[in-house]
Amino acid sequence: MTPRTYIRPTGIIQSPSLGEEESFFGGLPLTGDGSLYYTAVEIYERVGDGQLQRRTCGLSELWEKDFGVDGSEVSEVLERISDPRSRICGLGFDRPIIMGIVNVTPDSFSDGGRFLDAQAAIAHALRLEDEGADIIDIGAESTRPNADIVSLDEELKRVIPVIEGLAGRVDARISIDTRKSGVMLEAWDAGADIINDVSALSHDAAAIETAAKTGLPIILMHAQGTPQTMQDKPEYEHVLLDVFDYLEGRIAACIDAGIARSRLMVDPGIGFGKTVGHNLELIGGISLFHGLGVPILLGASRKKFVGEVTRIKDADKRLPGSLAAVQAAVSQGVQIVRVHDVAETRQALEMWRAIFNN
Repeated sequence: MTPRTYIRPTGIIQSPSLGEEESFFGGLPLTGDGSLYYTAVEIYERVGDGQLQRRTCGLSELWEKDFGVDGSEVSEVLERISDPRSRICGLGFDRPIIMGIVNVTPDSFSDGGRFLDAQAAIAHALRLEDEGADIIDIGAESTRPNADIVSLDEELKRVIPVIEGLAGRVDARISIDTRKSGVMLEAWDAGADIINDVSALSHDAAAIETAAKTGLPIILMHAQGTPQTMQDKPEYEHVLLDVFDYLEGRIAACIDAGIARSRLMVDPGIGFGKTVGHNLELIGGISLFHGLGVPILLGASRKKFVGEVTRIKDADKRLPGSLAAVQAAVSQGVQIVRVHDVAETRQALEMWRAIFNN
């Protein structure tokens, strides 16, 4: 691996505690939304042979020679971290955005089979909107470990009636969770507003061209391997940095294909080819991904690692652990959280915001 430097914003604080002068001299805005500032950074340096150096410093120290960081490189990264994020389908990021999950599948890890019927899925989506979902994410192919591959025809048969049943009926934006270009295209025609691809448009050779054609915002997720292989023995040199590099590369591929950065979001892919330790490291250091200059999504809801940490086998009983992951992420400026339990997540986020905005 070529030596490289990464900068992660830390010392993140709520802006109401800062006066105007302190805001300018003591911290920089995090993603420009005006609610969070960062006052320090953690510097990661790959130095070859898998070795990593880490150090923390205040913003004023970043350009000191002792840290060996190029000033122009620092300025570019800090600019990406601080730049305001473009609105997605009219949604701003002055508060965390809640994406509610609708699995039109027989085999999803948490609620497989519950919403396989189109009318049941539509009713569930309407309920999630009533509970506070800003986005409804609809998927018809499970991507849990060892999930069965679903044909294009079967995926379309499951998902299109649900999108058609919701389009024009909900204020929430509709997201299509798929890896297939054919589904992306049909979902766009049916009324989908966002593409959410767990393979970051890499599974289907036609996906980037199709996504570009739709003009829709796109969520690029990191996954190591496929659902059939990803949990066999996931390995990384440094998981936080490796995932960052991958997503940076997928953003570059999209831009080369004519997709503007303002249309892109990233998801580090919790549970997709990661051990418990990998997942915890990604959430604990998720603010690193602000350096990509796009909104960040966290999808940790009810996942197996929550159960392994908390010793809760039943996925439906992992709400408290899931909420802890959400809070850890939004405290680092993550803009979107993908969850099963919308009402509970909304309540937790409203309380969190009220405490710090008081």
